[in-house]
Amino acid sequence: MKQGQMLVQGAESVKPAMLRGACLKCPRCGEGRMFSGYLKVAASCDACGLDLTPQRADDGPAYFVILIVAHLIGFSLPVMFNLLGDRPTTIAVTLGLASVVLSLALLPPVKGSFVAFQWAKGMHGFQPGTQTQ
Repeated sequence: MKQGQMLVQGAESVKPAMLRGACLKCPRCGEGRMFSGYLKVAASCDACGLDLTPQRADDGPAYFVILIVAHLIGFSLPVMFNLLGDRPTTIAVTLGLASVVLSLALLPPVKGSFVAFQWAKGMHGFQPGTQTQ
């Protein structure tokens, strides 16, 4: 984002903020890192200084990831039975590993989107005054 541009709190800033959050970047500037660890949200953006401590993602990202992964695995069951036939152990191991890998891959982008949504909407202590740059 170029200097002097402003993000106004509202619907027009939600989508770009959530896309930046899904890329694990600061929802305001899109340059700084949002996470200091795998799922630990940084205290502030290292590029623009946005305070990220008000975020309250809690269990929301995990629920969404479970919903997504369960649907993907559930819809793949008939395909797996057609491919592997009557090998329940192979199917269970394959889908179990796929569940773990998908869950671990989806958690950070989903949590980043949650935090970005909260920022864009001014929720949980993200004040409207923090929307400008």
